Amino acid sequence: MLIREIKPEDAESFVSLIRQVESEADFMLMEAGERKISNEQQRKRLEQMEEEANSTIFVAEQDGGKLVGYLIVIGGNARRNKHSVYLVIGILKEYRGRGIGTKLFQKIEEWAITHNILRLELTVVTQNEVGVSLYKKMGFEIEGTKRNSLMIEDTLFNEYYMSKLL
Repeated sequence: MLIREIKPEDAESFVSLIRQVESEADFMLMEAGERKISNEQQRKRLEQMEEEANSTIFVAEQDGGKLVGYLIVIGGNARRNKHSVYLVIGILKEYRGRGIGTKLFQKIEEWAITHNILRLELTVVTQNEVGVSLYKKMGFEIEGTKRNSLMIEDTLFNEYYMSKLL
């Protein structure tokens, strides 16, 4: 399993990966089919990210080149929060539980340190026990609860705000 930074040439595979993850996951922000982004729009976004010193995407690539997971890093865009990044992770269902999430977070930390990032943050549905467990294992702490922040199939869910200071 190779963990690497994404390239604009990965746009089509990345769009497909995100759509599949969103169709398999119970707690992602976007529902299956809700995301409307073309391969060309994604390519342009990846090219823009290359210019941003505090944003990137790491992908998990299986032997043979298939993308099976990702960790998106979205950096602050004001001078006062450029040191802080928001993270979004997704892994294909059949590849979960194999240490890919751990490897993605390790790679992000290495990247963050070399890019003067001091704060990693994310949100996670409180019932997502696997996600919460992974984030705690990686050193994230719960800072607070966003109450009734998501409505999934007519049910309101809380999210934890979690962070890790580097």
